[in-house]
Amino acid sequence: MGQELLNRGVKPHGTLWGASALYKRKYHKTVVKTHLDFIKAGAEIIVTNTFGSRKRRLIENGLVKEYKNLNTQAGKLAKKAVAISNKKVLIAGSLPPQNFTYFADLGKDLKFIKESFRSQAKYLNPFVDFFYLDVMSSWKECSLGLSAIKQYQKKILVGIHIRGKGLLPSGEKFITVAKKVQKHKPIGIIASCVSFEDLNEIMKDSKKLEVPFGFKINAFEHIPPGWKPDSNNPKVQLGKRKDLTPKKFLEICKKLKSKGAKIIGGCCEITPRHIKKLKSLV
Repeated sequence: MGQELLNRGVKPHGTLWGASALYKRKYHKTVVKTHLDFIKAGAEIIVTNTFGSRKRRLIENGLVKEYKNLNTQAGKLAKKAVAISNKKVLIAGSLPPQNFTYFADLGKDLKFIKESFRSQAKYLNPFVDFFYLDVMSSWKECSLGLSAIKQYQKKILVGIHIRGKGLLPSGEKFITVAKKVQKHKPIGIIASCVSFEDLNEIMKDSKKLEVPFGFKINAFEHIPPGWKPDSNNPKVQLGKRKDLTPKKFLEICKKLKSKGAKIIGGCCEITPRHIKKLKSLV
């Protein structure tokens, strides 16, 4: 969602990325239109545009006073899009890493991270059907998020980020972390913001899980180990793949579905045109 907004002309404010469209009111219509385009393409779930409105990002951009407003606004705009569509579409409340993205080192202030998960969930809670812990890079990060939002008694989807050889940025094995996560009874576990090449590494292990498994493929060229995303637009540093066309995306999703994937979605640089191709899989 955030990357698509940047591609549609939203000018980033510092490191807010796509969440800049929440801060700048002139882009609110663009947020609704983008949600609607994904819905029209066949998406059964839309994700709140809150990846960049985490507390840490707002602090570093001098906008922490806007924390409640931006996250509440994201929920309202997602709700508005669903109402306009007049379709049965679920809203996932995006709860991103509360430190750096793709980074296992959480720093020393774990209390701040846990509280940030809880408070962002609090503002999204009235507007979403379930929470989505997005791009978790270690078991510690997963556990902090899961325990922080437990009080809202809402269903949870957990997105775990992996690199090569089926390992998280923390060095932990995907299946080891996923089995710990499934003890918390999520509605599903997905490999989040990954290349399909890295995803192939874990498909066999995914069959050992007792909860639905799926994925969100990205179209970045490469995410370097240890990279801290501090760019206004990550694709400037990470590049955009030219081979992952909508047709190719469908072919990959078909293969992964045949291997047992139950939840299928797209991440950075996957557009409504890509999602539209998935209709044949439903």
